[in-house]
Amino acid sequence: MLNIIICGAPGSGKGTQSEFIVEKYELKHLSTGDLLRNEIKGKTELGVIAEGYISQGQLVPDKMIIDIIIKNIDEQPETCKGFILDGFPRTVGQAEALEEILNARNKKSTVLLDLNVPEEELISRLLKRGESSGRSDDNLETIKKRLDVYYSQTAPVAEYYKTLNKYAFVEGVGTIEEIFDRISSAIEANK
Repeated sequence: MLNIIICGAPGSGKGTQSEFIVEKYELKHLSTGDLLRNEIKGKTELGVIAEGYISQGQLVPDKMIIDIIIKNIDEQPETCKGFILDGFPRTVGQAEALEEILNARNKKSTVLLDLNVPEEELISRLLKRGESSGRSDDNLETIKKRLDVYYSQTAPVAEYYKTLNKYAFVEGVGTIEEIFDRISSAIEANK
């Protein structure tokens, strides 16, 4: 079973590359961003609370995210070949919780793919995405806050997975296909 974590700053291409990984390896895509956006769109209690954090460029509290992840992992059928986590874990605490959740279910993480993209490129990509998608969180002020949060809270997750020998650096600049080739090589090397 492949259980992959894709990590990188906002705009690094996690969602795009996750789609290719899902197709090639037949994995279930668990995107906390998508799960949270669905909650917000549905105006659920969780969605209203989450929107307050997101609109300020802050991370949703660990407990809320961990509960969503547990629910989704537990809903997977026995035939599931694994999953790709996109947007989780975002803190070392979440990473430790994920490892505990997986161990309790006799599963394990395979590798953390760390998509690396220069900050100027990230900002450019996110501003373009905001223009085309209308996502309210893709404006310069919120982007800068999101990047600050990423560097201070999420980047240390990569260091945690390095200590577990489950880390792969992936250059996140180039064509989508070139980046995916790098990702595929990293997955194959860590199976």
